[in-house]
Amino acid sequence: MNPQVKAFFHPPSNTWSYVVSDPASGAAALVDAVLDFDPKSARTATTSAQALLDHVRDTQLQVAWILETHAHADHLSAGHWLKAQLPDAKLAIGEGIRAVQQTFGPVFNLGAQFPVDGSQFDHLFGADETFTLGSLQARVIAVPGHTSDSNAYLVGDALFTGDSLFMPDGGTARCDFPGGDAALLYRSIQRLFGLPDATRVFVCHDYAPGGREFACETTIGEQKRCNIHVHERISEAEFVAIREARDATLEMPAIIIPALQVNLRAGELPAAEDNGLRYLKVPLDKF
Repeated sequence: MNPQVKAFFHPPSNTWSYVVSDPASGAAALVDAVLDFDPKSARTATTSAQALLDHVRDTQLQVAWILETHAHADHLSAGHWLKAQLPDAKLAIGEGIRAVQQTFGPVFNLGAQFPVDGSQFDHLFGADETFTLGSLQARVIAVPGHTSDSNAYLVGDALFTGDSLFMPDGGTARCDFPGGDAALLYRSIQRLFGLPDATRVFVCHDYAPGGREFACETTIGEQKRCNIHVHERISEAEFVAIREARDATLEMPAIIIPALQVNLRAGELPAAEDNGLRYLKVPLDKF
């Protein structure tokens, strides 16, 4: 039996979040949930995450996992807030988060009191670790290259790729962040291309190239045939040249500074200071 997948789109960040569930048992996982953030006012909201929660409750699903594919730079994670609403669920990410925390903790001067061991999460997945979602078998596939902590999750026939693969006409994710490596991303994607062609692929972002409608689902076969950056006829050297040329033209993500500070903390906002307000730092002349 294959999982049911319900997709939710967050227009401000072009992010797709998912509820993936086992039809037999009602066990479910949430993937890459978004905390709303207005960079102009620095206000947060839970409207988008509440939509996932409403769907779970309306369909009487039991959430076992809150999954992050990596520490995102383009949106804030709602993982911490959802964990508070769903205390029996495990909030999880790949074990590579430790390296990301070690890299960016000093950038934001988070101090000795900020642990860089991933303990903000309930579980850190190792490469190729398996888990179950009700009667469904699931597997973690490490896909470093975009970031050092990037994972994909294969649940039944459904693959959640995070930022590693976009829709075929969108190509692949950038590799110019600390810990990024275009050659490593190419090799990671070859692992995904080893899955059956019929495997359903659910992407984390879509930017609707050419003005088409926003989309989130494709297949491994379609990616192998048609991805504009990494189809099956592209060599590693060709991909690296394409990716590095493209990355050299890209601006920094609009909310990378607030996103990293929150996502290193598994979606938890910084503690309030003595005036009752929470603050995010802006490191000058660093990025």
